Amino acid sequence: MKTLINDSIEDLEAAIKSNIDLQEKFKINPVDAIRQVEIRNPKDTDYWIYRIIVLMLGLAIIAIIAGLILLSVHSKEKPDSQLVTIFATISSGAIGALAGLLSPSPRK
Repeated sequence: MKTLINDSIEDLEAAIKSNIDLQEKFKINPVDAIRQVEIRNPKDTDYWIYRIIVLMLGLAIIAIIAGLILLSVHSKEKPDSQLVTIFATISSGAIGALAGLLSPSPRK
């Protein structure tokens, strides 16, 4: 059975101190014992990180689109082209970041 730790030396030290079986394995063969330690990555176990990021990027995109629509409706003359370009750049960056987060990553 693998021992799960977070990605720090302190967590490895605490796991070795608290697990007598792991201590014995380290005394006999440290290389095999370290192979029995599995590092937990918070990005793999905490799905709320992705949910919050996707929600914020989606809200940013919607807010920018709504802002551009309001800007075009309420302005008596043609909206400032620099402002539209800035909003379009920010929203395209947010769309690219959202696509990068939601696309499947290759596994090892």
